Amino acid sequence: MKRAGPSTGGRRRSYGTAADRALNLWVALARCASSVSRVSARDIHRYGLTQAQFAVLEVLYHKGPLPLCTIGAKLLVTSGNITYVADQLEGSGFLRRERSAEDRRVVLAKLTSQGEALLDKHFPSHAARMAEAARALSPREQEALARLLKKWGKATRKDQ
Repeated sequence: MKRAGPSTGGRRRSYGTAADRALNLWVALARCASSVSRVSARDIHRYGLTQAQFAVLEVLYHKGPLPLCTIGAKLLVTSGNITYVADQLEGSGFLRRERSAEDRRVVLAKLTSQGEALLDKHFPSHAARMAEAARALSPREQEALARLLKKWGKATRKDQ
């Protein structure tokens, strides 16, 4: 086993087979996510956006107008961060906020035509870059990994 637990003076600690396996899995996932995130961030930087800005635009591009709180939940970020990012995107002309016609308490975020044009232009190349990054896995492996990660994620949400 490569990494059974924290090293102490050259020796590995073990917390039992199941715990060691889970810890190794978590470390592998975290390292992979960090590497893939750096690839994505470098690509997104070419468009003059941060990852958070791109993520907000992307979710609106694919899902349509959404309440700010829904965007935050989808992207797993705080409402304060979403508000800050929405302020930036609104100032750049990529997003606008409107009160919901059904519930005036709800503020919807919508792409402007400028935001839509930005994603029309750049999202296909970003998607291609991410597909290129995933090429280390076969299509079948990519599908299996996505299924397994969703399964793991759903199971851990029950523990929260």
